[in-house]
Amino acid sequence: MGGRLSENVTRLDGPQRIAGVDLARGLAVIGMFSAHLLVTGDGFAWTDASTWTAVVDGRSSILFAALAGVSIGLVTGGRRPLSGEAMTIARWRIALRAAILLVLGILLIVTGVPVYVILPAYAVLFLLALPFTVLPARTVLITAGALAVVMPFVQPMLNDLPIWRSPYAAELDAIIGWHYPFAVWIAFVLAGLGLARAGITHAATQIRMLGIGAALAALGYGVAQLPAPALDRYWWSVWTAQPHSSGLWEVIGSGGFVIAVLAACLLLCRLRVLKAITLPLRATGAMPLTAYTTQIVVWAIIAGIALGDTGDLGGFRAMDPFWPLTLGVIVACTAWALLVGRGPLEWALDRIVKRVVTAQPPR
Repeated sequence: MGGRLSENVTRLDGPQRIAGVDLARGLAVIGMFSAHLLVTGDGFAWTDASTWTAVVDGRSSILFAALAGVSIGLVTGGRRPLSGEAMTIARWRIALRAAILLVLGILLIVTGVPVYVILPAYAVLFLLALPFTVLPARTVLITAGALAVVMPFVQPMLNDLPIWRSPYAAELDAIIGWHYPFAVWIAFVLAGLGLARAGITHAATQIRMLGIGAALAALGYGVAQLPAPALDRYWWSVWTAQPHSSGLWEVIGSGGFVIAVLAACLLLCRLRVLKAITLPLRATGAMPLTAYTTQIVVWAIIAGIALGDTGDLGGFRAMDPFWPLTLGVIVACTAWALLVGRGPLEWALDRIVKRVVTAQPPR
């Protein structure tokens, strides 16, 4: 047991994992739990401590999207994109992961738990990111920036397409994760991919990320606070920083915020003592799919038994489930990471993908 424990600690702390990325994922998981289980109020304001829990609204899922891009960047070569057969294999494996995440996401939706399941959106975003995996950091980051500025102006028109007034609009919305619309959210994924290509483990890169992210957050949230002239419905949907609006200032402000958070996590984990203190969050962040899925499954079981309705959000929140469920998941993930190793769903997904897409790419 001692040998296994030592091996697993080494795995979490060793060069095969980036501690700051795991910490950021852990924070994103807890942020999603908070957004699901807490009543976070109408808006976040730095000057009002009672609103601070609202910081998780929208930003947690955007952090997840950016970290998805980082993961794609790392598995396709890090600073130097893979080439030839190696890139082909990596891309097929990412595509298969997307398909499995879509199926798992649909199964979680079927539980009836009243959350916008992010996994179908993940699946679509993974596929959209594939053409960009061969590009260098500069090109990917410029593309991410261009999409971040342009697509908020396009999104309201996409939301008004006739298909969203069809009888199957709700089902389509769930299956493609339109609460996290890929037309806008691909910018966050590409930002993460570009950062992985830029050398995310280098201190200089991390410091630049912190400065640029903070500046973008200040710009986006600052402009959104300025008095605005009378605007029609289209311009209101563009000129906003409201969570999940996909408005211009949300994309810039929240995009900058998550880049700064990721940078802060990377810099903090350079300090040995903080790296040790954050081990439970890092362990949770090392198995985000397991943690996220567990939350929804446990929610469905408890609500189904206690309330007779998995969709009763008010009834479930009235049970004050946040701390028991959150601490339970953190403790369980930490124990599993130390005593067993890789998260069960992460292990299963990796085994399936590598068994199906072997060293010889599909023809």
